[in-house]
Amino acid sequence: MGKIQQQYIINEKGQKTAVVLPLEEYEELLEDIHDLAIIAERRDEPAISFDELKKRLKEDGLL
Repeated sequence: MGKIQQQYIINEKGQKTAVVLPLEEYEELLEDIHDLAIIAERRDEPAISFDELKKRLKEDGLL
């Protein structure tokens, strides 16, 4: 993701109250948040080695 292009909505006091993002950038941010939530949910799962991962993928016909 490159530089985010945003516009701010301000109130009568000149304080920023909201932001307007291009839809594509908003969707990318949502996807990133979703990915981070999945990582957080799985952080207590046991890790497996790369070799074990390859073995499982081959057994499942995915590699």
